[in-house]
Amino acid sequence: MSKVYIVEAKRSALGKFGGSLSGMTDGELAGQVMKKALDDLGIDKSKIDEVILGNVLPAGQGQGVARQASIYAGVPVEVPAYSVNMVCGSGMKAIMSACNAIKAGDANLIVAGGVEVMSQAPFITDAKVRTGYKMGGMNLKDSMISDGLTDAFNKYHMGITAENIADKYKIDRATQDKVALKSQEKAIKAIDSGRFKDEIIPVEVKTRKETIVFDKDECPNRTTSLEALSKLKPAFKPGGTVTAGNASVLTDGASIVIVASEKAVKEYNLKPLAEIVAIGQGGVDPSVMGLGPVPAIKNALSKCDLSLKDMGLLELNEAFIVQYLGVAKELTEDFEGIDDAWLEERTNVNGGATAIGHPIGASGARITVTLAHEMKKQNVEYGLASLCIGGGMGTCVVLKLA
Repeated sequence: MSKVYIVEAKRSALGKFGGSLSGMTDGELAGQVMKKALDDLGIDKSKIDEVILGNVLPAGQGQGVARQASIYAGVPVEVPAYSVNMVCGSGMKAIMSACNAIKAGDANLIVAGGVEVMSQAPFITDAKVRTGYKMGGMNLKDSMISDGLTDAFNKYHMGITAENIADKYKIDRATQDKVALKSQEKAIKAIDSGRFKDEIIPVEVKTRKETIVFDKDECPNRTTSLEALSKLKPAFKPGGTVTAGNASVLTDGASIVIVASEKAVKEYNLKPLAEIVAIGQGGVDPSVMGLGPVPAIKNALSKCDLSLKDMGLLELNEAFIVQYLGVAKELTEDFEGIDDAWLEERTNVNGGATAIGHPIGASGARITVTLAHEMKKQNVEYGLASLCIGGGMGTCVVLKLA
């Protein structure tokens, strides 16, 4: 069975909801990032076996977002492409699917990743409009909320699942706000120091008057403070603890991870960035979906004879700060030698989704990209990335520096 390597890992800078990337379709944005990633790799595009992209909100985007991106990137029409929807885990699931295909011997070189221009999500009508309404008004609903941010079983917003974790583990508002501020500070420091330069591909954005180059994450809040965070109203329930300041940001973005077999690495003279040593997934009760990374991490580590303590860096997606804190609590309880200080030192060292953003179909690939590059910068042997998934799931990848 072949080893599996990441030979290129790139992303767009992440744009604010309604911001710099909001006028691009998913296919256009992913296509640009994919093309430049492949150009940087310098490989003949006809050698690609498949393209797999995560995408959660395809309504109105046209047939096959992954296929659109592939064609826009200049990948030959003979190369198939498909999209994956595992909600917030979609981008990571695309990488996992690529990994499995290579291990099975079905492919040697796959372009994986994810894309979500959340700003492009349309408003939709109820399906009853096809058969007719007898009386009364016809309402529109936001597909971003209904298909991306609402629990299908309990019929409430993801924010309520975060509040459920706050209640379960008695995590107060002040604790959440302190961690949220740290996330902002770390992200701003990383941006200003050029820490993300190696992973970001500049995107050309056409406006009515000119073409601009977008290459810096635009979501971090440079003016926030603990005082400002403390004044925000609860976003999801009266007396709640989750606010716009301690939850992830609605965002537009794309991430691309090119995955190769040992054979492809040797045959095409590729230089791996990291080896994918294990992948994992798991499920939890949908009402506390944010705890999904815990079983996913355990599942992945069980496959590679490694412990959490062996990880030099972790990327744990901050869908909500309280969700991250709930995961941290369970990890410290379940893994020997792990405490809050250990996790804080190694986790989301350049900030998390609270500051950088959470383009749902792309986030799993985004944190994988960021992890791989940071492992290289710090010369860290092992790292893992994991995120929670709406519906009560989690995914995880474990990387080894190549």
